Amino acid sequence: MNDRLRRISPLWSVTDVSEYLQVPVQTLYSWRSTGGGPPARKVGKYLRYVPEDVVAWVDGLGTEVA
Repeated sequence: MNDRLRRISPLWSVTDVSEYLQVPVQTLYSWRSTGGGPPARKVGKYLRYVPEDVVAWVDGLGTEVA
């Protein structure tokens, strides 16, 4: 494996993102079906997330509390 590939972060699974955001897995699926939540990619039949995209999505959320 070359050095460039070793530096690439592995993609996160739905479970990984659920743990990171501390929300249920079902919430991620609900957000996806309504067009919300962090951006995900289909890899075969699986959803995968680029860690930097998830962090950027969180950073872009407002700080106001409803």
